[in-house]
Amino acid sequence: MKFRTLGAICALGLGLATTAAAEYPERPINMVIPYGAGGATDISARTIAEPLGNAVGSPLVMANVTGAGGATGSVAVQNAKADGYTMLFARVGSHSVNPAMKATLPYTLDDFRFVTVYEINPVACAVSPSSGITSMDDLIAKVAEGGVTYSSSGVGSLLHIAAVMVLSEFGVEEPLTQTTHIPQKGGGAAATAVLNGTATFLCTNSSALASFVANKQLVPLMVTTPDPVPGFDAPTAADLGKPALHQLVGWTGIAGPDDLPDDVADKWGAWMAEATADGEFPEKMTARGSVIELMDPVKANEFIEGQYNTFRKLVDELGMRIEG
Repeated sequence: MKFRTLGAICALGLGLATTAAAEYPERPINMVIPYGAGGATDISARTIAEPLGNAVGSPLVMANVTGAGGATGSVAVQNAKADGYTMLFARVGSHSVNPAMKATLPYTLDDFRFVTVYEINPVACAVSPSSGITSMDDLIAKVAEGGVTYSSSGVGSLLHIAAVMVLSEFGVEEPLTQTTHIPQKGGGAAATAVLNGTATFLCTNSSALASFVANKQLVPLMVTTPDPVPGFDAPTAADLGKPALHQLVGWTGIAGPDDLPDDVADKWGAWMAEATADGEFPEKMTARGSVIELMDPVKANEFIEGQYNTFRKLVDELGMRIEG
């Protein structure tokens, strides 16, 4: 009799625990965007915010926590309680390029649990119309003359390594010394730096450039894809005979601390499936040149690991590893 009573109590306890877990989320979820306003990460996050909030059924608190090429916001989530109430819009810069470039980065990929990657976007290089540069040949000729600068969303960002890799692929022997890097606080600021003449060019995700290109404020010189990107009247890397540049792509995913519970991760999988299926979200992102591709956790982790290995190889070849 005592055994049955104890069993009943245990069953009741398990039932209560299950009920409590099923109630997640009971309060607003904090969504950390590790880059500044107007960049690819911010655009993606704020575009999906409404359909994702509808899927969650609870408010999402969007916050740009910037600095150190995405590392500051990433560390904020790494150190957060693993209860699903502080999640990260992980990005190629923060979780592929940064780990590949920075030996002293305060986190590794293993410090996060990735619940999905949902967006892939190509890279485009662009200049101001007033620069007089109309092609990659013009840009490379300017590099030979000296004084060329490029902007990025920070040291260790995709924009940083993309510009250097593009220059290298086009025959610039010492891209780190023949040009000057001007880091900004986000992708939007990096594009603005080119617009106002602070920097000569940038290579960034198509989504961050789309509005500038549509308004004829910036001129695209190339896209890194094998196929043309809608809205970008520019040659592809394939057109220019540079297929190695096809590996330069951006991505956006969702991550929490590494010990995020299974039931929470499962809910995020269901929410993201609903949010990315919302008609307006893929329509808006596709118009910016993005490809919406929802990956499950296994595929997402394999993809991110592959991206890290690709960029680590590039960093070693170009001598960009930051040890201090």
